[in-house]
Amino acid sequence: MSRYSNPGVVEFDAVLERSDARGSSAYVAFPHDVRELFGTGGRVPVVATFDGVPYRGSLVTYGGPHLILVLASIRESIGKEPGDTVHVTIALDEEPRLIELDEDVAAAFTAAGVTDAFRAMSYSHQREYQQWIVGAKREETRARRIAKSIELIGAGARLKG
Repeated sequence: MSRYSNPGVVEFDAVLERSDARGSSAYVAFPHDVRELFGTGGRVPVVATFDGVPYRGSLVTYGGPHLILVLASIRESIGKEPGDTVHVTIALDEEPRLIELDEDVAAAFTAAGVTDAFRAMSYSHQREYQQWIVGAKREETRARRIAKSIELIGAGARLKG
């Protein structure tokens, strides 16, 4: 049973906003009461479309209204920039969010006994570790990153960028 209420598909038009943070981040504000629709005031995993382009992410809040990020690749695909209006659909994502580990990483995590601790982490933290490991260009770097990941996961620590 989900810890969220499932309101079905929610559709709306919204203006793409630029994040105040550095970089090219953009988002759309969710114009509905998240607590009323999803039964929580926190992060909500969702599947969304922006002008028909699919995205799997989360409705999040940073102290204000909930919002959902719109990746640069999606904005490029739909030809939209901050200030433009997009058609958005959002639905509760009830599929498990698991990172598929490469064979060598999975074997190393299993041998070190950290697989359960890794799987207990949030999807985004799992993804950070996986991207950091697979981003290594040399095998020696990859091996060091796997070893460091095992150390950090075993200590219950997040990967710090």
